[in-house]
Amino acid sequence: MTISRRTFFARTAVIAGATAVATLPFSEYLASPAHAAGRYAEPEHVRDAARRALARAKRTKSGKPSPNGWEMELATDKGGAVWTRPVPGTPIEGVAVRIGDVETVLVHVIRRFHYEVDELRKGDVVGWRSPNAVRRGLAESNQASGTAVQIRPGHYPSGVKGGFFTPQQLVIRDILAELEGVVRWGGDDKRPDESLFYLDVKPDSPLLAKVVRKLRGWQEEPGKGAGGPVDVLAGKRRSAAKELAREQKAAA
Repeated sequence: MTISRRTFFARTAVIAGATAVATLPFSEYLASPAHAAGRYAEPEHVRDAARRALARAKRTKSGKPSPNGWEMELATDKGGAVWTRPVPGTPIEGVAVRIGDVETVLVHVIRRFHYEVDELRKGDVVGWRSPNAVRRGLAESNQASGTAVQIRPGHYPSGVKGGFFTPQQLVIRDILAELEGVVRWGGDDKRPDESLFYLDVKPDSPLLAKVVRKLRGWQEEPGKGAGGPVDVLAGKRRSAAKELAREQKAAA
């Protein structure tokens, strides 16, 4: 049996749409190429499910930005932008962060911390927190948008400095420089929080996109990325770390 070109592409679009539904949160599916391609051919039940998911996603939005400019979310794993994501190679079963580029960056921070600063245990990392549970005037409120994590907040309490030994600080500075200033360490803030690491760029930042491309490229190269050999005292790396530390401290 032969089918027309139009019928072939219509059926292909339906398959693509169904695959997208199976693999993406609906809020992302609605903006996906599969959805766009099949919007005239999808079964009604697929469109209904997508509309319901979009309605749920809207209910997670607060309409208010965190200090770094990303919208705070009212819930996690409820169809919005913040989901519990794995941290490969660590005992951390999952951390609630904004999916996509932010997730890529923050998971990289957590993994390098685990490998090079101090070994983490289950429960050591806190990601998203409700807007009602954070102090709005402090950088910790970036957690409410899924763009920040606290690593061992009980060990490095807010307002206290000096929680890390010098070799550990060298690694932290190297991580920040490797991420080209996309992430800021709470230890540099006026009210320090040495457990806190948060996005220091706005949504749609070209620098964020550039850094994420670099990190994802490393995933394809053995020995690159978190867990690979790193000499934090190497000349260029150390110079970059010192320069960024001066810039970020001055911006406090």
